[in-house]
Amino acid sequence: MSEIFNVERVTRLCEFLRRSPTPWHATHAMAERLEQAGFERLEETANWQLSPGQRYYVTRNDSSLIAFQLPKEPLHSMRMLGAHTDSPGLRLKPNATQYAAGWLQLGVQVYGGALLAPWFDRDLGIAGRVHIRHADGQLESVLLNVDRPVAMIPSLAIHLDRDVNAGRSINPQTQMAPVLMQSDTERLEDLLARWLEAEHGLRAVDVVDFELGFYDVQPPSLVGVNQELIASARLDNLLSCFVGLEALLDCDGQQGALLVANDHEEVGSASACGAQGPFLGDVLRRINAQLGRGSEKGSDESLIQLIQSSLMISCDNAHGLHPNFRDKHDEQHGPTLNGGPVIKVNASQRYATNSVTGALFRDICRAADVPVQSFVTRSDMGCGSTIGPITATEVGVPTIDVGLPQWAMHSVRETAGTQDVEHLTRALVGFLNRKVLN
Repeated sequence: MSEIFNVERVTRLCEFLRRSPTPWHATHAMAERLEQAGFERLEETANWQLSPGQRYYVTRNDSSLIAFQLPKEPLHSMRMLGAHTDSPGLRLKPNATQYAAGWLQLGVQVYGGALLAPWFDRDLGIAGRVHIRHADGQLESVLLNVDRPVAMIPSLAIHLDRDVNAGRSINPQTQMAPVLMQSDTERLEDLLARWLEAEHGLRAVDVVDFELGFYDVQPPSLVGVNQELIASARLDNLLSCFVGLEALLDCDGQQGALLVANDHEEVGSASACGAQGPFLGDVLRRINAQLGRGSEKGSDESLIQLIQSSLMISCDNAHGLHPNFRDKHDEQHGPTLNGGPVIKVNASQRYATNSVTGALFRDICRAADVPVQSFVTRSDMGCGSTIGPITATEVGVPTIDVGLPQWAMHSVRETAGTQDVEHLTRALVGFLNRKVLN
């Protein structure tokens, strides 16, 4: 085993992944760690009283989070880390109950660009948030995590579809409704009542609304003869959320630092808590209003100065070189798992990296003794995007897109390198501790 493999950190990662089947659970898990480390929770509806040298966090929609530490010295710049809490998956429709051939099924809609085939024949749990009404009329939002196999999407036998291995399209409307139980009378509302009582002891409550989805209950595992790999659901992009949080907690706290974990990246980021929304800008304005530069504190002038003196590292996983599909990569840009963080470049600005931010990140990796790689998609293939260009556009902060290489992106189970967890953490700690951003 390489000495870079950090057993304690990877163990924490596996526990975080296990506890985070939805963006709401991931945000809750991060908030718990921040509070344990002494971060103070802020409410967006309250007046903020910020003090130099202190650490704070705030959530929006219970699915996005911003945590930041303020320097004891005057605030001149922020070292920002960005990631996203959501992952592609199957979300329940509002009127989900349906029956077929004597079985209760639940109708689903596909969230994000999910790879559908791996969802078949998996042990599926259900998780998300549920809004309930108590007997006294009070509304409450509660997290629900049915973390045992309660559903499955069975494949059709090859005997009934001889051409399936030649390539068959999947219809999510007609072919992907999970099977829950043998019944033609049970309803989703009945099941929710049981699960809410089992998990929270709630009785005599009405389910008013919900945002729920299925997930694979198989826990994360370390794979390979030497445990070179970690396999889990939602590595894209909870791996970056975890590493960003680890770096924020491990840094020396001398510089202004901020971690933003947005929801809704997989569906375009256009929401109040997404990267295209005002969440990060709102927080930066409130910080600047109290701790901005000199006599211009709180002005548009000082806010622009703060943003332009800062840097955002957008962390979202990259496509690692697949040993069975090497032709899907540009032959000069095939990042290897456990080969270090990847700088993501696209001439059409699908990634926000430019030579200035790229050079700075390479220098950060050099100082941290961390290997660094580059990714450019093939010129005859389309390119995905991240919160990086959106954040740069909405906020104006200089930004670089990086990520750890992985296989099977957007599958129900993805794979990354265990050594890379330490690689990126060390690089980001070096970035947050860096005194001068040039």
